[in-house]
Amino acid sequence: MLEMQNYDLTKINFTTYLFFTGKGGVGKTSLACATAVGLADQGKKVLLISTDPASNLQDVFNQELNIHGKNIEEVPGLTVANLDPELAAAEYKESVVAPYRGKLPATVIQNMEEQLSGSCTVEIAAFNEFCTFLTDDAKQEEFDHIIFDTAPTGHTLRMLQLPSAWNTFINESTHGASCLGQLSGLQEKKNIYKQAVEILSDICLTQLILVTRPEESPLKEASRSSQELKLLGLKNQVLVVNGLLDKANITDEISQFMFHRQQLALENLPNNLKNIESYKVSLRSYHLSNINSIRKMLHEEISTKLEDFENISFSKNGLGDLIDDLYLTHKRVIFTMGKGGVGKTTLATQIAQGLAKKGLKVHLTTTDPANHLNSDLINSSFLTLSHIDEKKALNEYKKEVLDKARETLSDEDIAYIEEDLRSPCTQEIAVFKAFAQIVEKADDEIVVIDTAPTGHTLLLLDASESYHKEVERSRGDIPNSVKNLLPRLRDSNVTEVVIVTLPEATPVLEAERLQKDLKRANIFNKWWIVNSCLSLTNTNNPFLMSKAQSEIDWIAKVDKLSHGNVALVQWMDH
Repeated sequence: MLEMQNYDLTKINFTTYLFFTGKGGVGKTSLACATAVGLADQGKKVLLISTDPASNLQDVFNQELNIHGKNIEEVPGLTVANLDPELAAAEYKESVVAPYRGKLPATVIQNMEEQLSGSCTVEIAAFNEFCTFLTDDAKQEEFDHIIFDTAPTGHTLRMLQLPSAWNTFINESTHGASCLGQLSGLQEKKNIYKQAVEILSDICLTQLILVTRPEESPLKEASRSSQELKLLGLKNQVLVVNGLLDKANITDEISQFMFHRQQLALENLPNNLKNIESYKVSLRSYHLSNINSIRKMLHEEISTKLEDFENISFSKNGLGDLIDDLYLTHKRVIFTMGKGGVGKTTLATQIAQGLAKKGLKVHLTTTDPANHLNSDLINSSFLTLSHIDEKKALNEYKKEVLDKARETLSDEDIAYIEEDLRSPCTQEIAVFKAFAQIVEKADDEIVVIDTAPTGHTLLLLDASESYHKEVERSRGDIPNSVKNLLPRLRDSNVTEVVIVTLPEATPVLEAERLQKDLKRANIFNKWWIVNSCLSLTNTNNPFLMSKAQSEIDWIAKVDKLSHGNVALVQWMDH
């Protein structure tokens, strides 16, 4: 088991620059805020910079924030700046595309715009903004610590280091997987980026705080990030396990399940994390929504009066109601969509089983590497299974793209394409092709799939298809199965995308962005699932009851986003 000390700011030797990184929903922003406030309370001069598109720092610090930074009256020594990466991404996209408007065909412009609409472009635009802070000598002199509540991924950093990333040949890239698009629009910032990467690699200046939760999926993500960032020179790393349940209540089954599940995840910690300096932060039941609660986060629990608890105030649907609606509306293709770790595979299995019990012929497929969809779970003659090997599909797609690229491109340009193929969109496209083939073959049965491409990826495929009509030279052809599936996915009489989330701030806000992304791609979404609701359990542990109470606002938000079409699933021990 990993030996961990409490995350005590007085006992950690922090560098000037601190970058918090980790999977969505693990508590990066809360921990960055707690660290900033705690260090300022020690008499340090601290600058906290948020790059979260859905940042709630203005609520936490109870004042309007901007890109330049504002002093926080209640925390002497603390200055907070709030970057807007989505606005930065929009400005960046326009600066890149504007010179070509009126000079290139509309379909080419459409393809360029979609290439620059993904999450990677938001990240590079945010990186462009905080490079200003990172390379500002005056800021380094003024502040003892400059804290960023997120860190660039290894993919982005590698991309910035490749010479071809700055070449105009990217303008003509037609392989259809680009997340970052071309970077020549920021050519004048190239030297600043180089300086920023050097600062990130300096172990005396920069510390990477890997934030995770004591759960299998976030720990694997922390392990992957740690490895790839170490290879890029970011070797000064600290691991913080957030949300640890300190003890179980012997009279409460739910707290026992949660405690043992967390302990098991830590016992199976990835090997590369075992040698990293590690700290723990206890699970808190209260909202980290103001300076008072942020100050207490690292030190104490705030008890909530049980008589103050409120029940969910709106009518509740269960998973059975969702399945009944899918059955009555004759949906043929059903996706569960959401971030990793929200329970897509389990819920896809339950939806498929529910439809099969109604006598429908159902095919269930997954990319889950653990292949949880085994025959032990399935005992219906109406249900068939398949498993897509994500790694194999990705390798086949990469080979197809690179084989075509090598026919015309230099080694330097190939290096860019290889890095571009590591982007999240590439993986979605590769796997989506495999899914498309399954759906094409399954016209006589209902297909339930445990993941779905984002709206951005669908638009990228669609734009690339149009682009190929204009540009004969193509890398990575779009097969008919994908071309046929795009219209099918846009047909609300045929397809349902079920968005899966958790009753917490970050998963809900990320799911909301996912919904907007789907709307942009003309993909219909009716149903949402809020998974792992403690508020639906019979826990009698006062701490977990308080935690359950904090879920209510987020469940209400999803109820509003879904127009009442939300199915609630209670927290379970698996």
